[in-house]
Amino acid sequence: MKPFWQTSKFRENLAGYLFILPNFTGYLVFILLPILFSLYLVFVDWEYLKGFAGIEWVGLDNFKALPHDPKFIKALQNNTIFTLVSVPASIILGLLLAVILNKYVFFKQTLRTLIFLPYVSSLVGVSVIWSIMYRASNGPINQFLHAIGIQNTPGWLSSPKSALIAIIIMSVWVTIGYAMVIYLAGLQGISKDLYEASEIDGASNVRQFFQITVPMLTPTTFLITITLIIWSFQVFGPVAVMTQGGPIDSTMVLSYHIFLLAFRFYKMGYAAAVSWVLFAIIFIITLIQWQSQKRWQQHF
Repeated sequence: MKPFWQTSKFRENLAGYLFILPNFTGYLVFILLPILFSLYLVFVDWEYLKGFAGIEWVGLDNFKALPHDPKFIKALQNNTIFTLVSVPASIILGLLLAVILNKYVFFKQTLRTLIFLPYVSSLVGVSVIWSIMYRASNGPINQFLHAIGIQNTPGWLSSPKSALIAIIIMSVWVTIGYAMVIYLAGLQGISKDLYEASEIDGASNVRQFFQITVPMLTPTTFLITITLIIWSFQVFGPVAVMTQGGPIDSTMVLSYHIFLLAFRFYKMGYAAAVSWVLFAIIFIITLIQWQSQKRWQQHF
């Protein structure tokens, strides 16, 4: 009888494991180990410039400091406002565009590509272009507003009152294309018989939209909502390029706050604590959405 390492089954299994070894190694080194190390960092105070010798165990002190950190509170508030405004706006506008492109326009593929293009473009490049457009003195947006008779134009990125609104507008413009493409795919799965039957019953287009299209697209809406919420709580590029969290922390968000704590103030432990709080927020919201989706499916 041959030893097990000489059997064909062992060789096939070995070949399979060797094929997945590079991917598994990359996951272990670049994902799993950093996650576990960041979980350890939440319980320590560490300035990484001092090396591992500078690690000091502080227990739960990092979490206890969060409620007393005004920048963390401000970042959490801004992130909440950003999510509550940008996600519904992207979903509603993306759905309307999807319905219009699906029924009422020509050159659907060309228009779909043009609308989707900002989502796949470089976010840094898009942010730079919008920064130029938002210039208070000579930006194209304010020049247009002046041309139509509006004299007191917003300061946009230079004003604490309008900076967050400006980033929200840009972010919605970027994510509309994503929502639209996913909704277009969902619309293809709705049976035309439902619309034909409703037309026989005398239902208007508006009634068809709210009583057929919207309910049938609920699973699609759930997917888009989850992905956009995660994206909105992780927003970093537009803030880093356009405002750096200012003016007066009016656009400070959690991801940029984490970046400043870790790589400008070298508070790696505290930054890890904020990042795990961010993970907990996204995880809880996802669970709530998931349970709501399951209940809706059971109800219908």
